[in-house]
Amino acid sequence: MTALAEQIEFARTAPTLGVTGRVQSLSGMTVQAAGLPVPVGSLCEIEIAPGTFIPAEVIGFRQGVTLLMPLLDAGGLTRGQRVRHVTSAQKVAVGPGLLGRVVDGMGAPCDGGPPIACDRLCHVHHTAPDAMSRTRINQPLSVGVRSINGLLTPGCGQRLGIFAGTGVGKSVLLGMMARHTSADVTVVALVGERGREVGDFLKRDLGADGLKRSVLVVSTSDQSPPLRVRACFVATAIAEYFRDQGANVLLLMDSVTRMAMAGRQIGLAAGEPPATKGYPPSVFAALPRLLERSGRTATGSITGLYTVLVEGDDINEPISDATRGILDGHIWLSRRLANKGQYPAVSVLESVSRVMPDVVDAGHLAAAAKIRRILATWNEIEDLVNIGAYATGSNPEFDLVIRMRPAVEDYLRQGMEQGVSFEESRSALMKLSAEIDDVAASLAQNTRASARSAKS
Repeated sequence: MTALAEQIEFARTAPTLGVTGRVQSLSGMTVQAAGLPVPVGSLCEIEIAPGTFIPAEVIGFRQGVTLLMPLLDAGGLTRGQRVRHVTSAQKVAVGPGLLGRVVDGMGAPCDGGPPIACDRLCHVHHTAPDAMSRTRINQPLSVGVRSINGLLTPGCGQRLGIFAGTGVGKSVLLGMMARHTSADVTVVALVGERGREVGDFLKRDLGADGLKRSVLVVSTSDQSPPLRVRACFVATAIAEYFRDQGANVLLLMDSVTRMAMAGRQIGLAAGEPPATKGYPPSVFAALPRLLERSGRTATGSITGLYTVLVEGDDINEPISDATRGILDGHIWLSRRLANKGQYPAVSVLESVSRVMPDVVDAGHLAAAAKIRRILATWNEIEDLVNIGAYATGSNPEFDLVIRMRPAVEDYLRQGMEQGVSFEESRSALMKLSAEIDDVAASLAQNTRASARSAKS
C-alpha cells in the first residue's frame, strides 16, 4: 500500500470523537438521534448519566435523523441525552491469548478470567479473500466423526452447512467436532443460544481438552440484535487472524438462522420492506459477506461449518435455501434417524460435499458410492421387508442390502465421546466395502448353484 493510500485509509477509519448528536425519540428498540452525521455501522455511545454510556450501533437514517440500536439494555434513556460517535471502523482485539477463552460479541472476556493479552486489532467487517487469490482445496480435514469423514469428506478451506431441526443432536455434533478435529485451532460462535446451553456446551460437549485450543464467541438470545450479528463477524475475524498465522482453523457457527433473525429485527426497525417470510433484503445480502470469508489462502485455511436451524424440518425455507446456494455442501441431520436412535443422525443420502472428489482417492469414492447404494436400496425396500412381503432369494441385490444393512448402520453410529480420525474412517470404510464385495460374490455363487440345481 502506498503512503497516500495509507493516509486515506487512516483518515477514513480514524475515530472522530468530536461528532455528537442528541436523542430525539425512542421507538421500540430504535433510538432516533438528531445532528449525528455518521456512517451506517458506526459505533456510538449514549450518555445516560455523567460518565455512564450505553454503546449503540448506527443502523440507518430516516427524515433527517440517525437511527441507532443499543447494544445493551436501554434503561435510563431520555430525550435530549448526548450521543457521541466512537468509531466508523469496528475492530476486535486478537492474539494467541484468545485460546481457551470465552468472549462476547464485542470481543471482551466473559468467562470470569483475567484480561486477554492481544497483539493487534482486526476489522470486524473485513472483505472476503479475492477469488483469484484462493488456493485450491485438495487436502481432507478430519472432524472426528466417522460418517462425515468417510462419506462426506470435508476439505481444508471448505464451507459446509449443517441443516437440522430442533432436538436432533446438532450441539452434540458440534462438540464432537471441536474436541476431535485435526484442525490447529477451533473457533466456535454460539449465537442466539439459551444461556443454560452455553454452560452445557462448555462442560459437556466441548470439555476442558477441547477448550484448550478453542476460542468461544458467545451472544445469547437475550442480547441485542446488533450484538448477535456482530458476534458472527467477530468470530470470523478471530478465525482470520489464526489463519493468517499459518493455522488450519475450524470455524463452527451456531447458528446462521439466529443471525438472520437478528438481522431481520434490525432491518425492519430501520424501515426496510419485508420480503420473503418477513426477511428484508439486507439479510440475504449479509449472508455471502459472512460466509465467503471462510476458505483457503496461501498462508492457511478456515474450514467453516455453519448450522442452519430449519423451521418445521423444511430445508427449502428462505434462509436454508439461500445458505445452501452459497456453501460448498450441506449435511442434513434427520429427525427420523434420531428417533430411531442413530447418532449422529447424519442422513448421508440427503447430504453432499462438493469438494470430496478433490480430496480423496478413487478407491475411497467408490467405497462411499457402495454405501450410498446400500442405503438408497434399503429405503426402497424397507416397507416390503418390514411387512414380510419380500421372499429371500428373489433379488440378489435386495438380499445383499438386507445382509449388509446392520454393518452399514454400525459404521454410521458413533458415541459422543469417541473421536475417529480421517485415516481410521477411511480404513473402516474400505473394510466395509470389501465385506460388501465378499457377500455379493457369495450370494451370486449361491444363485448360480440354485439355478444349476433347478435345471438338473
